[in-house]
Amino acid sequence: MYFEFTTFHLVVTLILIGALMAVIQGTCAYLILAERKISAWAQDRVGPNRVGFDFGFNFFPFTLLRGMGGLGQPIADGLKFLLKEQVIPKNVDKIFYLMAPCIAVSTALLALAVIPFGPTKAAPVLLDYRTEEMLAEVAKRTRPMTPEEQERFIAENNEYQETPRGAAWPATETEKVYLLAADAAHARANGTEPFRERIKLYNSEKLDRVQFVIAPHVDIGVVFVLAIGSLAVYAIVLGGWSSNNKYSFLGSLRASAQMISYEIPMGMSLLGVFLITGSLNVERLIDYQVEQGWNVLFQPLACLLFIVSLFAECNRVPFDLPEAEQELVGGFHTEYSGMKFALFFLGEYTHMIATSFLVVALFFGGWHLPFVGELPGVAGIVVKLLVFAVKMALFIIFYMYIRWTIPRFRFDQLMGLAWKVMMPLALISLLIVLFVQHFRPLGEYDRWLMTGVSLLSLWLAAVVSLRMPKPPTRAPITYVGHPIHGVRRLSVN
Repeated sequence: MYFEFTTFHLVVTLILIGALMAVIQGTCAYLILAERKISAWAQDRVGPNRVGFDFGFNFFPFTLLRGMGGLGQPIADGLKFLLKEQVIPKNVDKIFYLMAPCIAVSTALLALAVIPFGPTKAAPVLLDYRTEEMLAEVAKRTRPMTPEEQERFIAENNEYQETPRGAAWPATETEKVYLLAADAAHARANGTEPFRERIKLYNSEKLDRVQFVIAPHVDIGVVFVLAIGSLAVYAIVLGGWSSNNKYSFLGSLRASAQMISYEIPMGMSLLGVFLITGSLNVERLIDYQVEQGWNVLFQPLACLLFIVSLFAECNRVPFDLPEAEQELVGGFHTEYSGMKFALFFLGEYTHMIATSFLVVALFFGGWHLPFVGELPGVAGIVVKLLVFAVKMALFIIFYMYIRWTIPRFRFDQLMGLAWKVMMPLALISLLIVLFVQHFRPLGEYDRWLMTGVSLLSLWLAAVVSLRMPKPPTRAPITYVGHPIHGVRRLSVN
């Protein structure tokens, strides 16, 4: 109700939405090529190198395209998916069979709505400094004030309380006037800028107010991302169940158990971040890290748990049990071909991009690097966009390298990691933040205390896990011997 959304900002927002959607589709295509190149490097082979842009000419600019074989592979793959026959197996539940790939893509794209992909600037917050007497007056007042009475009351009021009740969103015009009056009185007493001056300055900055996020100022942004991301399990479950294939159905059952289990430590790992920053707004979380330091420095354990949970949410190795080609032929998408299979691929890689942006925004400072925030104008915007993009790209490369580094878990190991390891560690991380925030044992060095205790907790957990007895790989089998030689009992583990 305080932000001025001008025609300039509307046009810029529409351009950004169109550009982001176009870039996402192209990025997903070339991420598949990047993953194939990385897998080829890991396995000491060449990888895609035939479909390229080598036109056979020996003069500039065609000489620049030499050695770029393989860059046309995503285009060839896209055309192949478009031109392939769209086969629908017999005896499938056609409605849910066709709905599943659409859900996979739409949930991944919806999550991008509130995740910044470039520089943002959070709007000022109106805090509630009203006294108990002012609250009682608001409740009793029936006649609204005239504009002149409002300005006089804001200028002459001297009542306020020193500790704010929190952020305020007035429901009536009278409540708004009393909030502004208490805020103005607090500002005069402490020599600070009142809310009306800060919001006026915010609205006057056209270029700096351009938010590189599709839906800015969403105060439940992280909750929205988690809620939309949890809907992705419907795509896998519906795809596996509606295919009328036992392997696909097993993959969808694995996905439902895996994604629901890992959402719990993922949410718990973020609670400490919310307690420290006091907001669920992604832009405010980035602003806090710009002023106070990146969250990964002070909550490394929470960052590690969140990243591991993201691997499970995206069904990436070593958490790719819903697909598991060696066991389930292809898992939940075994019966899909053509563009339907391509939509599942697009949904997975879009989800990778969205979660990479999210982890950069929540733990690695978003667009922030030392001295980058001081760059003015268009040059500063471009540099911040590049910083955010490079951080996101590094995390995606990390995704891909893990795939060719760690083997797949067994299903019992997968569930044991979630419930026996990550859940207790997430609870410990949250308790550390609660303790430090409540008792403040080291004053201004409290955040570094959280760093030390988090790393110590992680080290103790590793030591305990290494000291624990290894469980048997299979149930004991009793061998009773051959009937001719008599009964002999031997336990084999």
